[in-house]
Amino acid sequence: MPFNVLVLCTGNSARSILGEMLFNHLGQGRVKAFSAGSKPGGTVNPVAIETLERHGIPCAGARSKSWDEFGKPEAPHFDFIFTVCSNAANETCPVWPGHPTTAHWTIPDPAHVEPIEARREAFETACQSLYKRIVAFLALPLETMSRDAALAAARKIHADNTGA
Repeated sequence: MPFNVLVLCTGNSARSILGEMLFNHLGQGRVKAFSAGSKPGGTVNPVAIETLERHGIPCAGARSKSWDEFGKPEAPHFDFIFTVCSNAANETCPVWPGHPTTAHWTIPDPAHVEPIEARREAFETACQSLYKRIVAFLALPLETMSRDAALAAARKIHADNTGA
């Protein structure tokens, strides 16, 4: 049974979409990832899709959606939740069934960088930052780790990749 992962951001148009698609691709069936936003913009940033496609990451089904979608009884129960923006990390999140392990991985927002050439570079940086964290997280023996150990490892992975 795969681990269910939810990647949260405010708008669910850029960083959380990158995270969802990277987790699904790199997890190779070991994880099933989803993304959502507290205040979704309703559209996926086209540069997010462009960045993923450039790296051969499938992004079929990418869509901007509210985290309310995952608070319903029929929604998947999550093992891990990652917030990737400071706004979402500081908001009052819904109470998730099963009380999943929740970690914060701050990734700078590439969506509003101007001009477009700089925005593409910012998306590439965000994608690479998430890629490094996700690869390190998936390398963990998650099947045998306690929640506390997984949380400590997720925090260390973030610190090791930010200098924090």
